[in-house]
Amino acid sequence: MIIGVPKESFPGERRVALVPMVIPLLAKAGLEVAIETNAGAAAGYLDSSYLDKGARILPDRAAVFSVSDVIVQLLCCGSNDVHGKDDLPLLRRGQLLCGFLRPLGSLDMLQQTAATGVTSFAVELMPRITRAQSMDVLSSMGTICGYKAVLIAADLLPRLFPMMTTAAGTITPARVLVLGVGVAGLQAIATARRLGAVASAYDLRPAVKEQVESLGGRFVELPIEAADAEDARGYARAQDANFYSRQRELLGRVVAENDVVITAAVIPGKQPPVLVTADMVRAMAPGSVIVDLAGERGGNCELTRSGEVIVEHGVTIVGTINLASSVPYHASQMYARNMSAFLLHLFKDGTARLDADDEIIRETMLTRDGAIVNRRIREFHALE
Repeated sequence: MIIGVPKESFPGERRVALVPMVIPLLAKAGLEVAIETNAGAAAGYLDSSYLDKGARILPDRAAVFSVSDVIVQLLCCGSNDVHGKDDLPLLRRGQLLCGFLRPLGSLDMLQQTAATGVTSFAVELMPRITRAQSMDVLSSMGTICGYKAVLIAADLLPRLFPMMTTAAGTITPARVLVLGVGVAGLQAIATARRLGAVASAYDLRPAVKEQVESLGGRFVELPIEAADAEDARGYARAQDANFYSRQRELLGRVVAENDVVITAAVIPGKQPPVLVTADMVRAMAPGSVIVDLAGERGGNCELTRSGEVIVEHGVTIVGTINLASSVPYHASQMYARNMSAFLLHLFKDGTARLDADDEIIRETMLTRDGAIVNRRIREFHALE
């Protein structure tokens, strides 16, 4: 059974789906790895490192797709909206495809992927259960994004993060507010604290208060309660317009008190809620920084421009996308560990177990035999 790893084709993407250190683990399970030449170079993994661990190096993308029984990528056809479609003619019936597929995105792209006959697994659908923790790619990439968001903010902010007592007097610490306390938000709090800032956070799910406080942050409590705030997978549920209107009204003062605001409120399959309005930005002190981790999907800040860094009312607003790719060495390592754990779960004695009774396989399988087979995704797209 051959696992193929093509070079990522999304512009600026520097990660690679598998790194040399996981190849011996896969080999023990009877899985051979074939990788496109220089696929890992941008992440710091040279072809020689793959060869040393027993992988095969192939000259081009078409060769990888041709010889492989399984294709493992980061950004597959659904999540790569620039060059993703170019891979569709290379896929074939019975082949397996694993990676980010953005199943809650374009239905047309899902149907085109299904039409190739490939059996695809969308890793962002990994169930949040104990058995699947080692395969949770969203948490891995969210951790990196939260960390990097704080470093970007610290670099752009025209003041120091930690409190310092110097011969020139005492410097007060920067104040960092995190909106949306998922994995990325929690890592942002932890990183801000490590850099010496005073960190606070808000989330419509009261249950995360303990997590915020365990990291040394202060949980912001607003006199407003969300209805059914959390879904079965632990994600925040979308609320009605009245709730978000009242939420913005109450958050205005909190936002103005902080030097840095990091927004990380994302609801699967929905537009991110606008938490920071233009009026809130106007009320912030000149030199303040907003890093919008929801920028790729529209943003939590009303003024965010996806993929851009802008200055409005003296406030720098960062809408940079694909932050995990800016730390490609460890992002690739974490992703590879998650994916190798998934592959070792999927394959037994060199044969794929497409077992619908297994929750991990059932929940991540997106297409098979020419059809979209995932029940949750079929319901989302209103398919019969």
